[in-house]
Amino acid sequence: MGFSHVTVLLNETIEGLNVKSDGIYVDGTLGGGGHSFKILQLLDTGKVIGIDQDQDALNAASKRLSIFGDRFVPAHSNFENVVDVLAELGIEKIDGMCLDLGVSSYQLDEAERGFSYMNDGALDMRMDQTSDFTAWDVVNTYSEGELFRVIRDYGEENWASRIAKFIVEARAEKSIETTYELVEIIKHAIPAKARKDGPHPAKRTFQAIRIEVNNELRIIEKTIEDAVSVMNKGGRIAIITFHSLEDRIVKNTFKKLAEGCICPKELPVCVCNNKPKIKIITKKPILPSAEELENNPRARSAKLRVAQVK
Repeated sequence: MGFSHVTVLLNETIEGLNVKSDGIYVDGTLGGGGHSFKILQLLDTGKVIGIDQDQDALNAASKRLSIFGDRFVPAHSNFENVVDVLAELGIEKIDGMCLDLGVSSYQLDEAERGFSYMNDGALDMRMDQTSDFTAWDVVNTYSEGELFRVIRDYGEENWASRIAKFIVEARAEKSIETTYELVEIIKHAIPAKARKDGPHPAKRTFQAIRIEVNNELRIIEKTIEDAVSVMNKGGRIAIITFHSLEDRIVKNTFKKLAEGCICPKELPVCVCNNKPKIKIITKKPILPSAEELENNPRARSAKLRVAQVK
């Protein structure tokens, strides 16, 4: 199938970026190119650098955005490498950056990518298909304790201990190869009564394994700090998250960068000389409208936060 992705909180993100016609912007999660397309429409002499570690996404978006000529520059990388990507392009400063931390519709719907518990496919879950590390490695080589930690911390799964135990017991018979095999193990681990309510029983575990495979949470704080360091005064960073763990990191990193003096309260005068690096634009996250949720139910957990560089 062709690469398709419904862009979440599109207008809200573009409004948050406050796009200048001559600005340089980074779309750190290019995906289907929805945000980049909208930014490019507002530019006269500016540029968009579109970063994605998924080559399928990069190819499809580059084709879609080719109508903008050299004002769009694709980069096959992870957004955590934004400083290096810009340096290679000879760009010192940017005027804004957006990140959409969700999994694309294409990745979810393409069974062979292994992201979805609703489709049967190999245990893959790699955003970057050139990486050697897959969901198979997590499921089949992590110790019971490591599996418990991943599923508890990244999936916030109440049954993490039982799921880890059942995975280890199942793979002692034979290695776990497919998403459906893993789903069945998770279903057996969670008591029937607990499976009656709430989301699909495998949702949290699949989320946790995906985060582990792609190192998703550990790179968010550093990326925000790096983006701010290469941004012009008045530049903005807009980040869309899809679960509480991501949102908490973004919220806390923004809060830290917006702080002024960090001296102990007992000191009579400031000696740290710490100055706020950003101003938080969204005191509370922006949520999808009722109309967007009706058209795209996958947007239901999305939250947008925006900050401006001082």
